[in-house]
Amino acid sequence: MKSNFTIFLLAFAVGIFAQQNPKTDDDFESVVCKEADAHKHHFHQKERSASALTSNYDLKYYRFEWYINPAQYYIDGKATVYFEVLEDGFTEINFDFSSQLAVNDVNYHGQSLSSSASGDYLLTIPLPTALPAGTLDSLTITYAGAPPSGGFGSFIQSNHANTPVLWTLSEPYGSQDWWPCKNGLTDKIDSIDVIITTPAAYRAASNGLLVSETVSGTDKVYHWKHRYPITPYLVAIAVTNYAQYTDNVLLSNGTNMPMLNYVYPENLANAQTGTAKLVQVLQFYDSLFVTYPFHEEKYGHAEFGWGGGMEHQTMSFVTNYGWGLLTHELAHQWFGDMVTCGSWEDIWLNEGFATYLEGISRERFPSQVQTQWYDWKAGKIASIVSQPGGSVMVDDTTTVNRIFSSRLSYNKGAYLLHMLRWKLGEDAFFGALRNYLVDREHDFARTSNLQAHLEATSGQDLDEYLEDWFRGQGFPSYHVTWEQSNAGDVYIKLDQTTSMPSSVDFFEMPVPILLLGNDRDTIVRLEPTQNGELFSMNITFEVTGVYVDPDLWLISSQNTVQQGELTGVGEAFADGNLLVYPNPAKDFLQVLFKNQTEANKLDWGIVNGLGQTVILGANDGFGFNISLVDLPSGLYRLLLRNERGESSVRSFVKE
Repeated sequence: MKSNFTIFLLAFAVGIFAQQNPKTDDDFESVVCKEADAHKHHFHQKERSASALTSNYDLKYYRFEWYINPAQYYIDGKATVYFEVLEDGFTEINFDFSSQLAVNDVNYHGQSLSSSASGDYLLTIPLPTALPAGTLDSLTITYAGAPPSGGFGSFIQSNHANTPVLWTLSEPYGSQDWWPCKNGLTDKIDSIDVIITTPAAYRAASNGLLVSETVSGTDKVYHWKHRYPITPYLVAIAVTNYAQYTDNVLLSNGTNMPMLNYVYPENLANAQTGTAKLVQVLQFYDSLFVTYPFHEEKYGHAEFGWGGGMEHQTMSFVTNYGWGLLTHELAHQWFGDMVTCGSWEDIWLNEGFATYLEGISRERFPSQVQTQWYDWKAGKIASIVSQPGGSVMVDDTTTVNRIFSSRLSYNKGAYLLHMLRWKLGEDAFFGALRNYLVDREHDFARTSNLQAHLEATSGQDLDEYLEDWFRGQGFPSYHVTWEQSNAGDVYIKLDQTTSMPSSVDFFEMPVPILLLGNDRDTIVRLEPTQNGELFSMNITFEVTGVYVDPDLWLISSQNTVQQGELTGVGEAFADGNLLVYPNPAKDFLQVLFKNQTEANKLDWGIVNGLGQTVILGANDGFGFNISLVDLPSGLYRLLLRNERGESSVRSFVKE
């Protein structure tokens, strides 16, 4: 928190503020809760992230060949992996892989190698000779079995309309349940091929482009090719009697890209309605940020029976075709898939962004959705302030409810972005997001990476903002006292209390204040740096009402407004004790207190008729040199604060 006495005012016209009842997107909120509940399967103990033994090589390519019958809870196939050695003396390769699956063979350059399982999730394969750093090598692991899944876990066999369906969902730690991998947020696979053989009655969905669909006896073989880097938890398959259709999407770079949809036949009509509406949203995201990250392949959907949605790269798995779910999962293709959080501490870089983009899609297309932009914001704020504490930064990555907290990771994470948009301005905010995506393209990111780009485009230091809003807990309540003088000047005293003062005692955020008159209104932007700060502005109409944050830019709650006397706040600045002279003044102003026991230091600022601060400073005496700047003749206001926090505003004329 800064201690300078700062006055900064920016006025601009807006429409009359109309109060509405807060609403929430109940369907989407329930989806988020189901997502969090479903991830519990992966948190029986500590987080099952990548073993340290997998850090000495880099994944380059996988070819998966699986036989899947959705009527059976079983996987049978092989994984061919290409890897680059990162250190000399590489004598064995380790994978995160369930010991419940049987490894039938490891083929290395035509010879079979032995393998051993340690604990629940470590597969070790000794190599016949040590490899030097920089070696590109490969091997094939053939395996089969029933993966260790349950509930809504990583490998699920179920039914829809009396038809079997099988799907995978590996976020955050489930990949190792069904294929040998590096199960963390450190290494993206450069490219993959997925080849699924299944009975001919079924269709198989996966990442990337469908290269071929061929008949093999009573089976069909689906070959999917994906040539973009992918983090292990985003590799996915789904198999059932899908109906298929395509929506075409014209992108900003001229690509006419397919949106490929695999849906349950019984839900085809609803799906076609929902995905048709999504075309314009994909074009909106594509033009607002950077070109759709996987434009050389596809975007699409595969229906599954889970309680929400999952942003599998190039093909989101969804349980319905509502606006909130489809726009959220689509947003993840930029934020979560192309750029992936580098730690579950920073899950807001995935979920906060996807939630916010779902929100601004409502701002952009209000006629398409029942819950409008204002109602969406009000619902998010209501969720965030329903409890006093909690940080956006995940302080316990072993607890699923903490990582996938709808209130903190989704809603408050989204509102951190919304407040940054207000704080930095539209151009700096969206420009920074574009730069962030380009910089971290197909890589991992931490909050510090985002901060660097936000600071570079805006020129603002965001250390305090992130300390308060990302690492800190709670939110402010604003308390406004205001009055208007006969000359039209409006004085506003802005106080703040916080819900968790032990974490954050003052949130330093620009605060929008609506000044409402009988036939006009305006919004002023106050930039408080300390509690109880006094602001002054010239308003040309009679103010009849004052409102805090009418357009819901800020997280705040229980704000209050009262009209009161502000021209002399505190005994020190009472009219009978304070004299400012000469008035009119030419080069120098003096302040005289009849009571000589007053503190001997004043913070002061001089504001012109436009509300602009023209001189700002502190003085151990009571003289102010107004010749420091070339002030035109006219009426000015002198704003004063003493060491006890008492404030006053006095008008004077510059000759």
